[in-house]
Amino acid sequence: MNRSFIIITIALSIVLAGCSGGNKNYKEEKYNLEVDGGTIYGTLTLPNGSGQFPITIIHQGSGPTDRDGNSHISGDNNSLKMIAEALAESGIASVRYDKRGIAASMALIEKEEDLVFEDYIEDLDLWVEKVREDSRFNKVFIIGHSEGALIGGQAAADSKVDGFVSIAGVGFPIYNTLLRQLSTQPKEITDRTTPILEELNKGNLVEDVPEDLYALFRPSVQPYMISWFKYDPVEVYKSIEAPILILQGDNDVQVTVEDAETLHSAKESKLVIIKGMNHILKDAPRDMEGNLATYKEPELPLNKELKSEIIDFILKLK
Repeated sequence: MNRSFIIITIALSIVLAGCSGGNKNYKEEKYNLEVDGGTIYGTLTLPNGSGQFPITIIHQGSGPTDRDGNSHISGDNNSLKMIAEALAESGIASVRYDKRGIAASMALIEKEEDLVFEDYIEDLDLWVEKVREDSRFNKVFIIGHSEGALIGGQAAADSKVDGFVSIAGVGFPIYNTLLRQLSTQPKEITDRTTPILEELNKGNLVEDVPEDLYALFRPSVQPYMISWFKYDPVEVYKSIEAPILILQGDNDVQVTVEDAETLHSAKESKLVIIKGMNHILKDAPRDMEGNLATYKEPELPLNKELKSEIIDFILKLK
């Protein structure tokens, strides 16, 4: 399997797989959501002090990505944990959580084929309800990263939040995005994958998937993909009434600047293209090997412009 095909697998495969802040200006506590069938486990990061805070709910990207932005496929990068810490240092609370079927929330999904895209949207809607009922918070924001930008966008439209931050969100339906990504592969691969994509886009399950394509198209993940294909990011963003901030790194090897520009064209929003930032929100070289190496460097800091743009956006709406 070549390196660019590995990138597609990292981005799109769906695998089931409170301590004090010390001298820091924030603290963390367990913060969980009870749902039908069990518990979604999360972390609340709170600024020190009293009074009401704005709060942001952070939703991660696709695959086995946990609340901190880490994955056993692509590695540990701590990007979402770092966002939460940066927000807290500026007086903004946040919740990040292990989505159903992942890490501490693994037990909520017994069989992968039972998971559909709407499950994640409905869970995020419930998180919005939960923090709204918490008297410590006054305004509610959503941050969505990668696939989480689409999930977060739909939840932002559903829940009438005070603001939405889209980071590295795709601008086209996932069917079109997969076709584009797979078009960079040798013809032998595209000839085998395109018919599968076409059937899934029609809502049809594909039974006889070659074993070497299981990472993307195994039968148990197909119900999720079919449900995901229904969502057009442009139409979702058009339905959001809250202010929108769209952030995209120009060294992202998974999502393009064109994606961000397409989302920006859907609705009045602020678009920021961040030079040198990659998909995991770190400064990274353009070459594939160097870029991917950052996915496994959890101590590498977040891009500074990313942090300042998110914080400024929320505080202006506070």
